[in-house]
Amino acid sequence: MAEADYPEDLRYHDQHDWVRIEGDEGTFGITWYAQDSLGEVVFYDPPEVGASIEKDSTYAEVESVKAVSEVIAPMSGEIVAVNDELGDAPQHINEDPYGAGWLVKVRLSSPEEAETLLGAADYRKLLDS
Repeated sequence: MAEADYPEDLRYHDQHDWVRIEGDEGTFGITWYAQDSLGEVVFYDPPEVGASIEKDSTYAEVESVKAVSEVIAPMSGEIVAVNDELGDAPQHINEDPYGAGWLVKVRLSSPEEAETLLGAADYRKLLDS
């Protein structure tokens, strides 16, 4: 399992999802807190490349030894890549949630939605409340 960490370069959704914004594209994943709460991840059910997703809606599922959890989109857009390596190695979500454990890459349709997300300090405050 990874150490508790919330990188400063990410934006966070209050449902424990993150986005790394690079130009008009975002990489999405679940936070350290989310993977820790789930426990050992055993399966990832990704969306299709080309699918449209809306902010605050479910776009994938992650299954752990404890439960199946819906993954919530922190921003809207079109799926342009899926982390296929997670099919054979879903444990990357636990081991490296901000690196090898990324879930999808999205062409962002509403970049201004980033303003509604939390920075790392505000996300940590959310976890402490």
